[in-house]
Amino acid sequence: MPIAPSPLPESDARLIDRFIDMLWVERGLSDLTLSAYRSDLEGLARQLYRLQVPDLVSADAAALQACLGARLQAGLKPRSTARLLSSLRRFYRYLVREGLVHTDPTALIQSPRLGRPLPKTLTEQDVERLLGAPDTGTSLGLRDRAMLETLYASGLRVSELVGLQLHEVNLRHGVLRVTGKGGRERLVPLGETAAEWIDRYLHQARPSLVNGGHSDDLFLTLRGQAMTRQNFWRIIKQYALRAGVSQPLSPHTLRHAFATHLLNHGADLRAVQMLLGHADLSTTQIYTHVAKARLAELHARHHPRG
Repeated sequence: MPIAPSPLPESDARLIDRFIDMLWVERGLSDLTLSAYRSDLEGLARQLYRLQVPDLVSADAAALQACLGARLQAGLKPRSTARLLSSLRRFYRYLVREGLVHTDPTALIQSPRLGRPLPKTLTEQDVERLLGAPDTGTSLGLRDRAMLETLYASGLRVSELVGLQLHEVNLRHGVLRVTGKGGRERLVPLGETAAEWIDRYLHQARPSLVNGGHSDDLFLTLRGQAMTRQNFWRIIKQYALRAGVSQPLSPHTLRHAFATHLLNHGADLRAVQMLLGHADLSTTQIYTHVAKARLAELHARHHPRG
């Protein structure tokens, strides 16, 4: 018989709701990010309850450290624990600001040591095979080809891709107006190839998908509804199998390929930062490690003294 989860104290539930509302109003964070914050805090509150800490406000550094340590002992990855600690820091800073606690109990807690994992990416040949996998003789295949081409040409996040609206696409100028994290807008060039596939989709496939209805969403499902990120990535994995792409796909694989291939062909890091919508250049710099690793691999393979 499964063990029932620890209860969530009512005071914690109300406090978490207030914190999430603040993040939404002041920071404009996405629903996915807000859901992650809520999950982190509710999980911690239940863990504290099992340690006989009555609520989040009563937790001290020792109690929080015990919770984080238990996660690592249970085999959870350090990166996951570091993300939880980041959520806790923001939450307790909010409590200090609101006068609900006097000191931040996370202030002296050190983050777990993290390696610097390189993002998984695809070769240019892999991308070409993936892009060529959809059957563009069908409405759904034409839609999927347009989505894949757009993703690789623009480096959008998947949530940004499926959230595109018709009025945000300017095919005459070949640009997209994208609303990214924190509500920040940016203009992203499409390139001729992606623009041509979107144009074909709009004229040859979308009318049959919308089926006399009305939707402002650019990419639609068979039912005329907006494509979801979960549905799209199921589709991509099917095309990867069809194309013989053995590299495991994640929600960011084509975004990583976009950035890495740009840098491999001499793009400026600052330009790539702007295209990706990164607020901090340090987030973009991880791709320079990917490009350097690729160059080292090519040198070792092809140079006579490599």
